[in-house]
Amino acid sequence: MTAPAHIVVVLPRWVGDLVMSTPMLRSLAEHFAESRAAGHTRITGVMKPPLAGLLEGTGWLDRVLPYDRRSRRPEHRFRAVARQLREDRPDAILLVPNSLSSGMLAFAARGKRRIGIARHWRRWLLTDPLAPPRQGLRIEPASTAEHAMRLAERLGVPPGPLRLELATTQEDEALGEAVLQRCFPGWNAGTDGPLVVFNDNGAYGPAKSWGTERFAALAGFALKRMPGARVLVHCGPGDRDEARKLVSLAGSPHVASLAEEDDLPFGLAKAVIRRATVVVSTDSGPRHIAAAFDRPTIVLHGPMDPRLSRSEHASLLEMRRDLPCSPCGRRTCPLGHHDCMRLLSVEDVGQAMLQLAAAPTVSRVA
Repeated sequence: MTAPAHIVVVLPRWVGDLVMSTPMLRSLAEHFAESRAAGHTRITGVMKPPLAGLLEGTGWLDRVLPYDRRSRRPEHRFRAVARQLREDRPDAILLVPNSLSSGMLAFAARGKRRIGIARHWRRWLLTDPLAPPRQGLRIEPASTAEHAMRLAERLGVPPGPLRLELATTQEDEALGEAVLQRCFPGWNAGTDGPLVVFNDNGAYGPAKSWGTERFAALAGFALKRMPGARVLVHCGPGDRDEARKLVSLAGSPHVASLAEEDDLPFGLAKAVIRRATVVVSTDSGPRHIAAAFDRPTIVLHGPMDPRLSRSEHASLLEMRRDLPCSPCGRRTCPLGHHDCMRLLSVEDVGQAMLQLAAAPTVSRVA
C-alpha cells in the first residue's frame, strides 16, 4: 500500500480521551517513520488548542492545527479549519471522536478517505465507515484506545499495544521540580518519602466526584501510614477552590495543592504525576496521564463503565461498587443518593493505596 502523503487525525476534546489516543498515534508514526523521514508523509493533529501541551515531546505529529468550534478566535473555528484542511487535500482523515461535528469537518475538508465509527448519524459523511462492536443488537462499550487503533488499521497500520504514553520536556521537568519545592520546601520526591497525588476532577459532572471531605480524610490516612509522605492535590483551573478546601480540611503542611499556581499547563501536570509514588483519582484525565507514565494508580469508578477507559496499565487498581443503578454514565446522580461513590470508604481506598504503593504491579477491578 502506498503511504499517504498527508494524514490528518481529528483528536478528542477531553483530556482522558486524547491520552487514550496515544497508542494509535504512536503506531501510526512508527509505521510511516521511513516515509516521514523521507518527506513523503506528514501527520497533522487537529485538536483543541490548550491540549497541545499534552503531546509535546512525543514527536508523533508533524503539525498541530488548533480547532475549537466554540472558540472566540475565528481562525480556530469550523469554517477556518475546514478551509485550511481543504487547501491541503488530506489523503486520509482519521476521526477519533464519534461526534457528528467531527464527521462534518472531515467532509467539509474534502478528505479523500474519511475513516470513523459509523455512529450518531454520520455514516453518509464517511468513505470508510466502521461498524461499532456489537453483542447481538446491542453496541458493546469500547475504550477510545481500542476504537482509535481500529481507525489506523484501515491505513495498513498493524495494531499495536494499547499502552498509553506521554513525554515531558526539560521545561516541564524544571517547572515540576520548582512547584514541588514551593509546595514542600527542601523535600525531594523519591528520596525523602513517597509522593501521593490526589485528583477529584469534576469537569464531567458532580457524579464522578468522591468528595473533598473523603479525600482530606484519605490524606490523613496516608500521612499516618506512609513515613515521610507528601500529598499533592492536582487541580485544573476550574477546581482551585475545591483543592484549597481539601488542603484546609487536611490541616497539615505536608498536604498542598496546585491551586496557588498562576498557570496550570499540562506540562506541569505531566511532570508532577510522573514523579508520583501512587495516584488516587476519579475517572478523569489525570488518571490517564498517570497511566501514560505507568504510575501506580487507584481509579474510583462511580457512574462510569470501566470498559470505556480501559488500556494496558500494569499498575492499576479500579474500585467500584456493583450496584443495580451503576454504571449509569450520568453527570449527576438521577436517584440523588450518589451511592456508587459514597459507599467507597476511606478505609477501603486507604488500604488499597498502601497495597498498591508497596506492590505496584496490580491490574484489576475491586
